[in-house]
Amino acid sequence: MTLLLTRGDLETVLEPQVCVDALRDGFRTADSVSIAGQRVRTDLPFPGTATALIPGLLPGVPAYTVKVNAKFPAARPALRGVICLHSGTDGELLALLDSATVTAWRTGLAAALGTHLLAGRGEVVGVIGAGAQAEVMARGLAALRPRGELVVHDTSAERAAAFGVRHGGRVLSAAAEVAGAADIVLTATWSREPLLSLADTRPGQHFTSLGADEPGKRELAADLLDASVVVVDDRALAMRMGVLAGDGTEAASLGETATVGEAATPGEVVAVGQAATPGEVVAVGEAAMPGEVVAVGEAATPAGAASLGEAVTLGEVVRGEHPGRRSATERTVYAPVGLPWQDLAVAWAAYRRAEREGVGRRVDLLA
Repeated sequence: MTLLLTRGDLETVLEPQVCVDALRDGFRTADSVSIAGQRVRTDLPFPGTATALIPGLLPGVPAYTVKVNAKFPAARPALRGVICLHSGTDGELLALLDSATVTAWRTGLAAALGTHLLAGRGEVVGVIGAGAQAEVMARGLAALRPRGELVVHDTSAERAAAFGVRHGGRVLSAAAEVAGAADIVLTATWSREPLLSLADTRPGQHFTSLGADEPGKRELAADLLDASVVVVDDRALAMRMGVLAGDGTEAASLGETATVGEAATPGEVVAVGQAATPGEVVAVGEAAMPGEVVAVGEAATPAGAASLGEAVTLGEVVRGEHPGRRSATERTVYAPVGLPWQDLAVAWAAYRRAEREGVGRRVDLLA
């Protein structure tokens, strides 16, 4: 039997502190898993993209996740999909969970954790982009540290006003005004042009950018990133599609799936079906058919990108291997892409509580 957990079910069983603790443990231990998670992304002949994150694995959890999402920026909600929670023993489909809710919780709470660990002592919080992920991020951050005033800006004045009412904040008319007022700035938008540059900021501020999670998306300008300590969730993915991707050129990363014709890093798999870029090397042994997966052997760095060694990972900060913020005057940036194990951390917590409390509906998909 498979447990179905809707958005309402998940909001009933998910607890912010439990999820934050699970995510903190995941950042500490996930690197010890021998099988790397993969992100698969493709454009569509529609106004959106399709993504899959496989497999979500964590030490000590006898299950794994497979997530499939549709991202359509103009839709509400913009993200729709499902997370499959499978038994690690026999592959049984234990649960089907609403992906939009799990993604918002794991993204928002992981971002709140990263923000808490990197931000200075200032208490004024600014939000740019008042959507679902910002909602969970603001709630999670309030549970982790004292919060003073909250200011918010969104392209939708109505959405910004509603966010301000829920969080006791005030609405500002521009992103730069938020940066001017806040000590901690949280951005969660679909922007493809930088919202903030170095000139909009001051020493000691912290910025958490959730929008730089796909090729071409950009919330913070290069000069601001160059002047900051940049922390990511995964270096290779950040090079591929995140904050380290420089000019937005897509360069594929370890454990990532991409179409041949894009630059790639060692160990990546790419889908064959068009000509490879000059200098790219794929594993040779037999002819590849369109859509087949093969291994890439050479790395390429997109123009304008930082090197892998220049960014810190949040796992290194959680484990005490890097201090994160080193002074009160440093600017810090946390810019995650999102990892499959984070889906498992939240989905497993939801599933276990739902099982205990009888939440959700059971179906037999094999009937």
